[in-house]
Amino acid sequence: MKIACIGGGPAGLYFAIAMKLADPQTTVEIFERNRAGDTFGWGVVFSDQTLENLMACDAVSARTIEDEFAHWDDIDVHIGGATETSSGHGFIGIGRKRLLEILSDRARELGAIIHYESEVSADLSAWADYDLVIAADGINSRVREAYADHFHVDVDTRANRFIWLGTEKIFDAFTFAFEQTEAGWVWAHAYRFADHGSTFIVEMAEETFEKLGLADMSQDEAIALCETIFARHLDGHNLKTNAAHLRGSAAWLQFRRITCEQWSHDKIILIGDAAHTAHFSIGSGTKLALEDAIKLTEVLTRPGLSREEALKEYQDERALEVLKLQNSARNSTEWFETLDRYLDFEPWQFAYSLMTRSQRISHANLRERDAAWMDALESRFWQRATGTPKPAPPMFAPFKLRDMELANRIIVSPMATYSATDGLPNDFHLMHYSQRAMGGAAMVFTEMTCVSPTGRITPGCTGLWNDDQAKAFARIADFIHERTPAKFCLQLGHSGAKGSTQLGWEEMDAPLKEENWPLIAASDVPWSPANQAPRPMTRADMDDVKGQFVAATQRAIAAGFDMVELHCAHGYLLSSFITPLQNKRDDDYGGSLENRLRYPLEVFAAMRAVWPVEKPMSVRISANDWAGDEGVTPDEAVEIARAFSQAGADLIDVSAGQTWKDARPVYGRMFQTPFSDRIRNEGGCATMAVGNISEHDQANAILMAGRADLVALGRPHLIDPHWTLRAAADQQYRDIWCPPPYEAGLAQLARLLEREKMMAADLKA
Repeated sequence: MKIACIGGGPAGLYFAIAMKLADPQTTVEIFERNRAGDTFGWGVVFSDQTLENLMACDAVSARTIEDEFAHWDDIDVHIGGATETSSGHGFIGIGRKRLLEILSDRARELGAIIHYESEVSADLSAWADYDLVIAADGINSRVREAYADHFHVDVDTRANRFIWLGTEKIFDAFTFAFEQTEAGWVWAHAYRFADHGSTFIVEMAEETFEKLGLADMSQDEAIALCETIFARHLDGHNLKTNAAHLRGSAAWLQFRRITCEQWSHDKIILIGDAAHTAHFSIGSGTKLALEDAIKLTEVLTRPGLSREEALKEYQDERALEVLKLQNSARNSTEWFETLDRYLDFEPWQFAYSLMTRSQRISHANLRERDAAWMDALESRFWQRATGTPKPAPPMFAPFKLRDMELANRIIVSPMATYSATDGLPNDFHLMHYSQRAMGGAAMVFTEMTCVSPTGRITPGCTGLWNDDQAKAFARIADFIHERTPAKFCLQLGHSGAKGSTQLGWEEMDAPLKEENWPLIAASDVPWSPANQAPRPMTRADMDDVKGQFVAATQRAIAAGFDMVELHCAHGYLLSSFITPLQNKRDDDYGGSLENRLRYPLEVFAAMRAVWPVEKPMSVRISANDWAGDEGVTPDEAVEIARAFSQAGADLIDVSAGQTWKDARPVYGRMFQTPFSDRIRNEGGCATMAVGNISEHDQANAILMAGRADLVALGRPHLIDPHWTLRAAADQQYRDIWCPPPYEAGLAQLARLLEREKMMAADLKA
């Protein structure tokens, strides 16, 4: 077999090495447009796992690389004159130029042929003599662009500007340095890659780039400015470029996130940055390229596998790994693009937020790496929460809303149970809510409780339109208050266009098979073609429904609820006013966001007027309709949250979606938490994060990083009412209330979990 590799970077060189080792008879020729030794990067960061993969593929080159690695353990975050240092991270790196020398020497040793200064054609017809063409020509791949329609290329150009520089200053830690200029904030990512040099990437927002005049500066002028900005970090050392061939502002790049739906076409196969890119802030581009090369070689040389089968397995496996890293990279990229959110944080919290930005490093990871630093950070979190430092998990710190004090930060989400009759809570509800209150959570939410019979989602929904329902809820509230320290919150709502449907375990959101009741909503937009069209609400309807919310709120006082939440999310009645997907009105309640918010704010204000001033209220919103600019966007969500906060809401319960049938949400762990982060830190509102949060490690990270003030878990509490007590046992946290009859069980669980961890550690050692 005869193979051409277009591009002599790490991807092309390592593919040549792997292929010649797997099949020495294969001819591999590498065509590189630049001269030998030319490179436009500085250092490459590796992980231990990547090194293990290289060792398994080619121990010879891996040992040479390993022998020349620079090692460091610390991360330093410099901001506002303060420095936060976290240890135990175990970084390894090598100069990109030296890496290419090692790989090219090894490739030639194994018989690969390298052609430098070779300008080659991207046209397939030019490669008739080759069986395969490996497109390893990087982020600016001419081969990929020549056949972009076949590869279905998607390019997402990110907002910030950055430049790759180097310096002879040797950084002892992976360094993030943030400096404020008159034009805005500028920051550097700096790390040592050899005994003689460090990478120094300078990054800033586009607005700062323009205000600093960098667009009109030569490279020398720009570098001189960067040296001035970062003088206290450079200790007199200069900054250098290895891209002097680029003129003026061309050296300042905007990162391009590249994805391809197909990685092969005819005899062409994409590899490395030609197929995908991951933002430099997580340092995984070279890792992905090398591991692509290993996998591609393995499938191409496996006996009995057809070319089609091989390429399918190559793309399926590698695309999954790329997706994981690109998702982490997206989180990291967005953190730097929204830096203004975090600049008011105390330095310790800013550093923690920075280190956990990609979600690849968790609270527990940081504790394993540097327990002393984490003890100090947790103590600061508790100091702020209570006035007394305490090295304990953030999830157990108390929180106060008006006069209501929560024992910790874990909340049982509102979850529909569809178990009421005529809106009346029964023994099931007593058991359901009381069990979870005894499980250690600080507050238990009711399911969406409806303000009228025709405002129910299903016939099984609870209601609060009569005094019998209030008495039934009072029975539950009394039990919770007498037996536990937990608080009890009533979530009030009206189904709107999503009403008169079957129970959740029957056919979700489908109309009742008989005895449907009439629906009202902002406009006559049905939830789906199968659902009935609601009648657009008149002003008289609005007054009637507002009165129903007020009456239910007054009954909530009599029932003894500690907090009331207004449901303005998920396509229900009030949500139907807020989202333009459902609101098609042309009066004062439609059109602009201000108009669309008018009626929900009227209802909230009327409820707030009768609800005791010392008791808090919250509002649940859908922060993203997952419909692009046609629906509510995260930008609008900040304005929605601010409007309710200014009207007297003490907490924004930040959910997303479920406002239209064709929504295409981007799921993942903690997938709604970024919306909470944005609303909290841009809108200045206390928030509660929800959505695919299942582990106490996730809850601790969300709270410590300032992404939310409370964390709500739904499904985990369905199967484990004592989730919070179990989390306390797993973290060996003993200062938590537990029902006295259960204390012995909690103590035993803590011992067993600790023993399991010790045994696992012994096995690992």
